[in-house]
Amino acid sequence: MKASRLVVAVLALTAVIPPLAGCGTETGRGRTGSPSGNVAMKAFDINPQPREKVKDGGTLRWGISEFPSQWNRNHVDGNLAMAAVVSNALLPSPFISNEKAEISPNKDYLLDATITAQSPKQVVTYMLNPKAKWSTGQPITWADYQAQWHALNGRDRRFHIVSSTGYQDIQKVERGKDDYQVVVTFARPFSDWQSLFGPLMPASTNKTPDAFNNAWLNKIPVTSGPFRFKSFDQTAKTITIVRDDRWWGDRAKLDQIIYRASEQDAMISAFSNGELDLADVGPSAPDYARAKATPGAQVRQAAGPDFRHFTFNGSSDKLNDVRVRQAIQMAINRQAIAQSDLQGLDWPITLLNNHFFMNTQDGYQDNAGQYGVYNPQRAGQLLDEAGWRLNGNVRQKDGKNLDLRFVVPSGVQVSKAEGELAQSMLSQIGVKLTIQAVPSDDFFTKYVIPGNFDITPFSYIGTPFPVSSSYGIYANAPDGKTWNANFGRTGSAAIDQAMSKAVQNLDQAQAHADANRADVLIWELVNVLPLYQRPQSVAAKATLANVGARGFQDLRYQDIGFTS
Repeated sequence: MKASRLVVAVLALTAVIPPLAGCGTETGRGRTGSPSGNVAMKAFDINPQPREKVKDGGTLRWGISEFPSQWNRNHVDGNLAMAAVVSNALLPSPFISNEKAEISPNKDYLLDATITAQSPKQVVTYMLNPKAKWSTGQPITWADYQAQWHALNGRDRRFHIVSSTGYQDIQKVERGKDDYQVVVTFARPFSDWQSLFGPLMPASTNKTPDAFNNAWLNKIPVTSGPFRFKSFDQTAKTITIVRDDRWWGDRAKLDQIIYRASEQDAMISAFSNGELDLADVGPSAPDYARAKATPGAQVRQAAGPDFRHFTFNGSSDKLNDVRVRQAIQMAINRQAIAQSDLQGLDWPITLLNNHFFMNTQDGYQDNAGQYGVYNPQRAGQLLDEAGWRLNGNVRQKDGKNLDLRFVVPSGVQVSKAEGELAQSMLSQIGVKLTIQAVPSDDFFTKYVIPGNFDITPFSYIGTPFPVSSSYGIYANAPDGKTWNANFGRTGSAAIDQAMSKAVQNLDQAQAHADANRADVLIWELVNVLPLYQRPQSVAAKATLANVGARGFQDLRYQDIGFTS
């Protein structure tokens, strides 16, 4: 399973899903290099082709691992990679990223945006493309930007937002010289201002909590992109989008895209049988081998900002003591899990020892310390200190066994295998781990988001903004109970302060230092246990162009199509 990192939101939620050696040095960590430095990884692998070589027409059959119900990606239940895979073809984003994580205006929606003042306040002025319209025929104007700020700034908790990062730093959003100029004044500096307002929702669905929370529930009411929404089929688990002939940009090459949701293992079978043209492989060696052996197909692979991890639920009765979380973390052999997950995937086996930066990103440093080292002896000592004493094979406290639920999405073999390995490891220190498989469609909405688990594995899909996009994952609950995107439900004022300094600092080196200070504290608190930078492995029909393992690069859905 995958969820997106915030604030530019999530990307890819498949139920597959994201050292000791090499992580503490700078060697081999170029942005397009491999974590270990001995395998050259591509920055992106999408079979790039000019538009003139892509034929007009055709249907792309795209496999996804979940059938989302909430399509407002700024809603806590909509922060799903699969929701993004679909709606990126349908909704505006003012900025786009290339394979080097360089950000530029998305000219279809935004002609230009610049910092027009830094003192006494940071002011950003946006010049919107006056051709851009919603599917209702209404133009996209400054009012849409203002309404999104009001919904996402965190001041009205009736809006069930995924994160207020960046929006909470805005003082006001105003009309400029006309409806197509937006003037945003920040109360505090926000270095990742380009991460905001994407995806942009229309003012009509942002103006009230009821519209924000319910207008996109089991429906896509408004679009503005090269494709428009056509239909859901709840029985067949398909979502169909079609070319929008009212689109003002380059005409979409494809007639339509049909997304088909299924469990991960079934999705790869469908691809191998010729029923799909595109499918995320995930960290599964059998699926990788099967996809690679499919006639007329290829597996496209790239390094990206995505990582595999375990999330620990700090609000769980058994895990609300930080010593217990530290013990469980230290009793898990991450190297063994990474080797099991990645064997046969042509991907370097290197542990990830940072919550913000990938091994291939500038700013990365190993902050795991003692909390990232496999040390079952120390784990046992910590459990003793916390009052959990061995009674036979299982530890007990106040007459209760130390038994934990490891919740996984059904049909995802890699998650089950991770649970079985962790189960064996934890049994050595007297902790019972029970693997609970749940329906893939329910995994996030009924289990992860409401905190109905003790430990759970999935992947975070990142953005070119490593700190601001992760802020919500580790932010403390302002009222002690509203955790939004922080599924681990642990935080501290010190972590928030360090993250805030990082996103407010316009000096990149200092921002990296602030983020790494926050990272040290997160390792100690134990929220998310990083495993490894996840390979983006996408099975694709060989004639399919401009889509696949995208790395940091945003896809141009209007350019996707077949060469023959």
